[in-house]
Amino acid sequence: MAAVQQRLFGTNGVRFVPGVSHDLDFVIGLSEAVGTYFGGGPMILGHDGRNSSPALSNAAVSGLMSSGADVAEAGLVPTPALQLAAKSMGFKGGVMVTASHNPPQYNGLKVVGPDGVEVPRLDEQRIEKVFFERAQTRADWKSVGAARPEPSVVRNYINGVISHVNAKLVSGRRFTVVMDPGNGAQCVAAPYLADALGCKLITINSVVDGDFPGRGPEPTPDTLSELAGAVRASGADLGVAYDGDGDRSIFCDEEGRVLWGDQTGCLIADYVLEKRPGDTVVTSVSSSQAIEVVAKRRGARVFRTRVGSVDISRTMLERRAVFGFEENGGCMYLPHIPVRDGGMTTALMLECLAARGVAFSKAISFSVPKYYQAKAKVDIDRNRLEAIMKAVGREARGQVERVDGVKAWTDEHSWVLVRPSGTEPLVRVFAESDGQERAETLVKKFVKVVRSASR
Repeated sequence: MAAVQQRLFGTNGVRFVPGVSHDLDFVIGLSEAVGTYFGGGPMILGHDGRNSSPALSNAAVSGLMSSGADVAEAGLVPTPALQLAAKSMGFKGGVMVTASHNPPQYNGLKVVGPDGVEVPRLDEQRIEKVFFERAQTRADWKSVGAARPEPSVVRNYINGVISHVNAKLVSGRRFTVVMDPGNGAQCVAAPYLADALGCKLITINSVVDGDFPGRGPEPTPDTLSELAGAVRASGADLGVAYDGDGDRSIFCDEEGRVLWGDQTGCLIADYVLEKRPGDTVVTSVSSSQAIEVVAKRRGARVFRTRVGSVDISRTMLERRAVFGFEENGGCMYLPHIPVRDGGMTTALMLECLAARGVAFSKAISFSVPKYYQAKAKVDIDRNRLEAIMKAVGREARGQVERVDGVKAWTDEHSWVLVRPSGTEPLVRVFAESDGQERAETLVKKFVKVVRSASR
């Protein structure tokens, strides 16, 4: 029997703890494999604000140059800014040094193609094959690549976002926005985007800090109490928070109520489909069933994929879908670039609210059907994962889907999804129903199953 190739790429790129699970030699070797895959440059490389990012960025530049690729160094930028640069500035591909929302000790590499989208899953495996077989191209002294700075990436990004919304309409509303970049990469872009759109801006956690001291790199309802309080205290129209690399955005309404990503994703989808009825939306199996209601209203179609922005983005390109979203706050807009983009999502939300002419809370209640969700995550030993998922499968009742993990519909409006994380040693449990108690009961039940099978 052929040996199964070891995997490096998870749900969204390669992630690890520098100096613990992998060192700089690993980054150089993997970057050489990436350069080999692309067959030379020019490549563009950027990094987020993590403490280890400058060192890893230098190692990645060295690896790419070693493979013969010329490299443009964007420096500290949001991930979607790097991806837009790869697409719009004539690069063969790009590498982003980031661990997105992971805890501060993590870092990683995300590889994007010339279309700005993360490379397909099969191409991830091709890069891994080059790495593990030590088949990297290594240039001689005459053909080693060169590096140069590329300072225009953030400006290119802000201009690109603004070009896809009605800036005059947004500016006319003079929104007051409380913005929480979470000490992450959007500190260098999102406030300037909001200012260009005529917003009165109040910022918190707006200085880049790789320790993420404000509220951590992952925006969730549990970590955004400061944002919600600032919105209420200032009388702002809305609040928005970003994750560590700036590709996800979580909003709160004018009442300080923090909204899950599929609520705001459905609102934007409804607005986009109102202008493009009959188009297509892509989302993952973990997102709310509310999108089917919204899509039906607009005569649109919904395609569901495995969890992971790569799968959604690539499906959007295949289906020419106008919009895609994840329940974690990641939204993709095809006319701009079909990748998660916290800045583009913010601009679309501002345009939507300006066009609807009502408060954020009313826009949600008018447009998005009400469902209730519960979520949990359970730390596991990866060696027990097969046993855990078998136990979950035995416990699943009703209609069962296995697109990603195990998703069981217990009645017409209630489902539970259990799936292993692709980036961390844990299992995530999601549930949704037309009642909060029912959703929480489903989560508790399957958390118990996971923990029992973990022993």
